[in-house]
Amino acid sequence: MIDRLAVPLPWLDRAGRISWLKLAVFLACIAPALYLAAAYRLDALGAKPITALIHATGEWAVRFLLFSLAISPLRRIADWPKVLVVRRMLGITVMAYAVAHLTLYAVDQNLILTKVVSEIALRLYLTIGFVALIGLIALGLTSTDAAIRNLGPNWNRLHRLVYTIAVLALVHYFLQSKIDVTDPVFSAGLFLLLMGWRVMRRFRWPERPWSLLLLAVLAALATAGLEAAWYGLASGVPANLVLAANLDFSGPIRPAWWVLAVGLVLPVVALVRGPSPRAAGPAPRRRPASPPRREPAREAAGEPLSPRA
Repeated sequence: MIDRLAVPLPWLDRAGRISWLKLAVFLACIAPALYLAAAYRLDALGAKPITALIHATGEWAVRFLLFSLAISPLRRIADWPKVLVVRRMLGITVMAYAVAHLTLYAVDQNLILTKVVSEIALRLYLTIGFVALIGLIALGLTSTDAAIRNLGPNWNRLHRLVYTIAVLALVHYFLQSKIDVTDPVFSAGLFLLLMGWRVMRRFRWPERPWSLLLLAVLAALATAGLEAAWYGLASGVPANLVLAANLDFSGPIRPAWWVLAVGLVLPVVALVRGPSPRAAGPAPRRRPASPPRREPAREAAGEPLSPRA
């Protein structure tokens, strides 16, 4: 009989018991891959199935990257520390979809590696995407407990690069989308929302329903401005026409409104949760009167220490 601890299954906790949260997230992580595999097998991906797979895996890599960045806001605003146990799984998932993204691109190039390398070197958007992939692999390979122990304080410094990697991934997403950047704009808007929350934490601004509502509105406005700026620079479309499209509901709803809808979840959660001492920011450290006690919640979670934001 195989020792369960010798084969670390992603849906088990450190005691070897099933974690229903980890199981649910694991199933959510593999669901897009299973769907894409089935669609490919059933010839349901159109005339260029490999191209469709390349785009889909890249899009899911960005989505799961945003999901991973949403863990800290969810933990703080919803006062749900147990959600930390899935952050490492989400990070590994991002790396897996990004590696699949590059592998499928190599397949599309008939596995001629010299051509793949030359394309990456000569095409800016491919170069940017490849740099982001290298960063994701570095973070994924150092997400183990052994790497955390060996790197010590440098581990946090390394993993803060996730924000730079996210920016590179979004730039790659924009450049490869070319004409229609609706999905990249939405993803970028969510990133602005998540980073805006981190700015609030950094300056210890109060995390009250009214401040989170303001954050959602500002993120939506920034998303609309980003969309207008992109189309103006890339296509020469006047910014006022793009901004006006956000007020025209006869067509598709613009990304800024979707960002606002997602952002409104934050004040609603804060309102339902009620006042919490955590919402005002981290308390100043004090010298303990006795030896510090172990933190059972963090140890029970079995997750690596990560940037506080």
